[in-house]
Amino acid sequence: MKASVIVFPGSNCDRDVAVALEAVTGKPTQMVWHQETEIPDSDLVVLPGGFSYGDYLRCGAISAHSPIMRDVIAKAKQGVALLGICNGFQMLTETRLLPGVLMRNTSLKFICKDVDLKVERTDTPFASAYDSKGVVTIPVAHHDGNYFTDDDTLERLEGENRVAFRYCDANGDVTDKGNPNGSRNNIAGVYDKSGRILGMMPHPERLIEDSLGGTDGKIMFQSLVESLAV
Repeated sequence: MKASVIVFPGSNCDRDVAVALEAVTGKPTQMVWHQETEIPDSDLVVLPGGFSYGDYLRCGAISAHSPIMRDVIAKAKQGVALLGICNGFQMLTETRLLPGVLMRNTSLKFICKDVDLKVERTDTPFASAYDSKGVVTIPVAHHDGNYFTDDDTLERLEGENRVAFRYCDANGDVTDKGNPNGSRNNIAGVYDKSGRILGMMPHPERLIEDSLGGTDGKIMFQSLVESLAV
């Protein structure tokens, strides 16, 4: 599997994603600067977490207009798998590749901790190695992770089974207490209609080995290799 990670000024999780990908692929990850205009041949493109452009204007709003994003959008429309993590999820909503917005956490505080997630689907390249309806632990680190959309769009997302993960408690119960940021319906990640674009606030790249506290994040990258390797 060939993977590319897009690097923006203010990205701080790009290297973490590259390390995670290289751990499961055994191949170097292609790092693409945001001022480039074309992505090398890739099976997967990742928009990493961080604070692109210092989160000025709105999180992801400026980076969504970086030169490389034209090719990111084009590649996604051609069917290349696209993963947006945290700030990358914010970029995906800004480019309208995914619906909704990421608003300020209801606590109005930055949240950095491990959270429990309910895996809602295992029929996509991102989650095929997870147990259906299982519970995984993935860290979050964000100030603007409160997923919001209008009622009609929310109903459509639910009806089309496009929710990827939900915040939950350790037993898998979707409760207000298990929701760290106030996201509607406890949504932690969503897919596009094809299931080949995923935006999520939690950081799977931060849990890829036992010395980091677990390997639930590594399973996502293993899923991608199993699904996309040719």
